[in-house]
Amino acid sequence: MRYCRFQYKDAPAYGLIEAVKGEDVITRRVTWLPNGDNAVSLIDAIPLATADLLAPVEPSKILCVGRNYREHASELGNEVPKEPLIFLKPPSSVIGPGDSIVRPPESLTQRVDFEGEVAVVIGRRCRNMTEGDDGRKYIRGYTCLNDVTARDLQKKDGQWARAKGFDTFCPVGPIVTDEIDLGKGVEVTTKLNGEQKQHGNTTEFIFDLGVVLRYVSAFCTLEPGDVISTGTPAGVGPMKAGDVVEVTVAGIGTLRNVVE
Repeated sequence: MRYCRFQYKDAPAYGLIEAVKGEDVITRRVTWLPNGDNAVSLIDAIPLATADLLAPVEPSKILCVGRNYREHASELGNEVPKEPLIFLKPPSSVIGPGDSIVRPPESLTQRVDFEGEVAVVIGRRCRNMTEGDDGRKYIRGYTCLNDVTARDLQKKDGQWARAKGFDTFCPVGPIVTDEIDLGKGVEVTTKLNGEQKQHGNTTEFIFDLGVVLRYVSAFCTLEPGDVISTGTPAGVGPMKAGDVVEVTVAGIGTLRNVVE
């Protein structure tokens, strides 16, 4: 299943994406049910390329895994964590594909970095997941995410709420799909103004998705629609006004945003 969230008849809606004669088309409207299932209804087909796409998630919380690639931990002078390093981004930081990343005033931060990642969208309530439990049953799909970070505030504050939490600091999209398998290896790349800056593969995770789900669900209940971002490869760097940043996850697509 592949789906997006888009502007439909002057209101946001979720849409199912299907390939029709070689073109991706939104063919059905999707309504998420409280138990994690979905209900669909036919609509007049809309080419995905012409749809007004919105962020494909409306999470109650966004959890992120820090330093989940060894080379990224090293490039910032940090040790490899012995257990998942989890932090939160507020839902108010979410923006969609094509939206602008707004740099805070220089009085607050002088360095804002991109961090391209693959993110997991939760499909069913998950609490205290056990060792033998199959985490895939809790997953609705996967998407691209840019964990925008005020690097100087991250170092200054010690905890990361401000550094990670500004409005527009969580671009997500363009679509969500369950047709990839992180365990088999999915490439993640980030380009800045067309130049590749990051490249990684999910086989390089220090903590795989099952470990992360068990760790997180042991201290908080994951609800349908919640997002877990899985960590960024090496190569993070600063952005300035006018820059274009593109996060690409194989099998999903490219999340493109301009910096203001």
